Amino acid sequence: MNINRRGFFKVMGAAGATAMTPAAGARAWESAAPPDAFGCLVDLTRCIGCRKCEEACNRVNGLPAPEISFDDPTVLDTRRRPHEKSYTVVNRYFPGTLDTHDQLVPTFVKLQCMHCQDPACASACIVGALTKKENGSVYYDVGKCIGCRYCMVACPFEIPAYEYHDPVTPRVMKCTFCFERISKENGLPGCAQICPVEAITFGRRDTVMALAKQRLKDNPGKYVNHIYGEKEVGGTSWIYISSEPFEDLGFPSLPDRPTPKLAETIQHGLFSYLWSPILLFGVLGGIMRRNEKKNVHGKDKEARHDA
Repeated sequence: MNINRRGFFKVMGAAGATAMTPAAGARAWESAAPPDAFGCLVDLTRCIGCRKCEEACNRVNGLPAPEISFDDPTVLDTRRRPHEKSYTVVNRYFPGTLDTHDQLVPTFVKLQCMHCQDPACASACIVGALTKKENGSVYYDVGKCIGCRYCMVACPFEIPAYEYHDPVTPRVMKCTFCFERISKENGLPGCAQICPVEAITFGRRDTVMALAKQRLKDNPGKYVNHIYGEKEVGGTSWIYISSEPFEDLGFPSLPDRPTPKLAETIQHGLFSYLWSPILLFGVLGGIMRRNEKKNVHGKDKEARHDA
């Protein structure tokens, strides 16, 4: 590691500013979850992998046409992630269940921004470009974004994507929860509106959560006893029920505690009593002194050589 005097004082200033932040602020974390937000229930036992949701999302958001058409099933042979040109994707899994002909039964999983109740991306954004709205969506304001991409690092689901191909006005891209559509009365997200098998149910989060619990209660042999998104990282606006274990379907195992609360607790522990900044200053100071000694030693050698 090499650091000059100017770089040293830049880091010192940044660390000092962090150190001066009141420790009580880390304890002042409060839930950002709106009380009556919308949500979506995805019943994976109903999804047939038709990708109509992908097509609707593409059309509603005015996204570029995909390289592989929406009616080409071969795209399901490859595991995909949402990216800057596709806000949602459907993946196919074979978790091990066999049908009556001893053929593996596929499970299809729709993936998009989960619109967390207490979003880590919004907590990490230093300019407020990402905010949790009253309707439940995690809204992105491109006019505020400075392209730091902290949201990409913070997201526990690794969803936000960056327009690396656009060097002039790059944006962070992700599912919008069809913010404009659901903001209007009776508006539905494009994916929920088009689903031909009603695998996606849109409504108030409390309502779709109650529906999920009722389905589990009425069909204990059909579903695993877990609603994904009910508690993960404080809860999400998108929730799932499944006949297969979620860990077999690509869902990450996450703590119940909201990520912003965890991060702020760690920050408080690190910076209480200024111990971490003091340690940082000491390390950087030592590096600077070592580099200066090397520079002086090098100059002395050069002087002796010239003489």
